[in-house]
Amino acid sequence: MIDKTSIENLKQRLDIVEVIGSYLELKKNGANYKCVCPFHNDTSPSLVISPSKQIYHCFACGAGGDSIKFVMEYEKLSYPESIEKLANMVNFSLSYTSNNGAKKEERKLMENLNLFYTQQLDRHLTAKSYLNQRGIAESSIEKFEIGYAPSSFATLDFLSKHAYTMSESMEYGVAGIGENNQPYARFIERVTFPIYTPTGRLVGFGGRTLSNHPAKYVNSPQTKHFNKSQLLYGYHLAKESIFKQKKIIITEGYLDVIMLHQAGFKEAVATLGTALTHEHLPLITRGDPEVIVAYDGDEAGINAALKASILLSQHALRGGVVLFAGGMDPADMVQKGLFDALNHLFRKPQPFIEFALERMIKKYNLKDPLLKQHALEEAMSYLKTLPQAVQESYTGLLSEKLGLHHNLIKIQTHKPKRLEKKERVFEDMLELTIIKTILSEPTLIETVLDTIDSSMFKTHQEEFTLLLENHFEHPKLRRILLWEDIKIYDEKELIASMISFLYHYYSEKFQEIKSARELSYEKKQFLIRKIQEKMMKLKQGELVPYESISTL
Repeated sequence: MIDKTSIENLKQRLDIVEVIGSYLELKKNGANYKCVCPFHNDTSPSLVISPSKQIYHCFACGAGGDSIKFVMEYEKLSYPESIEKLANMVNFSLSYTSNNGAKKEERKLMENLNLFYTQQLDRHLTAKSYLNQRGIAESSIEKFEIGYAPSSFATLDFLSKHAYTMSESMEYGVAGIGENNQPYARFIERVTFPIYTPTGRLVGFGGRTLSNHPAKYVNSPQTKHFNKSQLLYGYHLAKESIFKQKKIIITEGYLDVIMLHQAGFKEAVATLGTALTHEHLPLITRGDPEVIVAYDGDEAGINAALKASILLSQHALRGGVVLFAGGMDPADMVQKGLFDALNHLFRKPQPFIEFALERMIKKYNLKDPLLKQHALEEAMSYLKTLPQAVQESYTGLLSEKLGLHHNLIKIQTHKPKRLEKKERVFEDMLELTIIKTILSEPTLIETVLDTIDSSMFKTHQEEFTLLLENHFEHPKLRRILLWEDIKIYDEKELIASMISFLYHYYSEKFQEIKSARELSYEKKQFLIRKIQEKMMKLKQGELVPYESISTL
């Protein structure tokens, strides 16, 4: 079992913006953040995340809660699984208890294995020589914790001697069971590159072979701790520079990142042997940086850059593409000391949309009218995925590249579909202000209860009742808390709003009693006099105690 105190300590470490931002692309919206809700078919950002209250709420479907609830719902995990997932995300060490309540020792398999790999590096001259040949300095080896994975037997022996079971090793993706039912280490005779989460938790390894293995590079397999599509190599070391420089350089490999950092480009990161995907966007967009895609100039690099450009431009990200020609990559340029050339390239990347259009058109022989038409159709299909103003801005470039008159390149705009009429929901902002103020400042509840009863609320009686019954997790109260149009009053402002609320309430009761036929003349006059007294005091700025009209 996870120790309860450990869970409470974890909750203090969690930042809901960081948690949800690791799954979804967030946009700043006043004091809060907004994004498209993943819990229903959302077409516009309906999910609001509050850093101050550490909760989220969807104003369309009502989903909401804290960081733990989000991970449970998004990943379909149990409560303990979500706790462990969040602990991994924020590099927090949970404490466990056995059935008798005694605390269990933390295992730290990945950290100890990484230390084993780094110690092995000094003992293997071939690995050391390879790193030296690539121009990697000792300081970079230390900074990036580069190591060496020896034979399968040596790694398995290390794990066994440290009492790590095969199930634990498999859980972290460092060992497996072969076809012959024999255990094996995942990384054999490879230079190792530890892979960390943005918060600095070691979750996987990359390995570069030094033998004749057909797979030059391998990564840890997918595990509950490691998802390569959500991580970027070196991000934990680059994030400070990314936020400061407002720029992120995305490369293709480990050595590119290491060498660029060595040359002072500390905002460099790399995808982990996979293409740039939607899953990377929440991490890439943190801090709203300019994004530079820095790939090799070979066919594979160009195709990867094209896909990345389409993805990033469709999400309105600033930046562009840098391709490295002549069979060189960023690591080669650093090794050759071409720092000024690198600076120039990174200062003037080719904008994503321009690059995408150019590369789409280059695939076709424009001397063939039929193929030119195909090029036009592919380019237009892409442009239509972008905002209309952006589409219009690039029609001139497209006509120039294709050698067509600009009149032939027309953006077909579609009339927006008529939305179904929704039933109009009336909101009483005065009632909502009183409720939100009490939610935010619970000490003011007595001031309110002395003068107001839930029966006085015409529109939001249910919400006020939920407040009095302490159902603070209810979606209707969470909605009020995160609705920025509703103000939070101080005590003086609250009293003024209550006076207004009460005056309006007693004014309506005055009219009801005047027209009530079932009341005797004497009762009616008594009630009118009572209400007039209350209204007079309210006019003078004095709160009046609540009395039920039915009991007067």
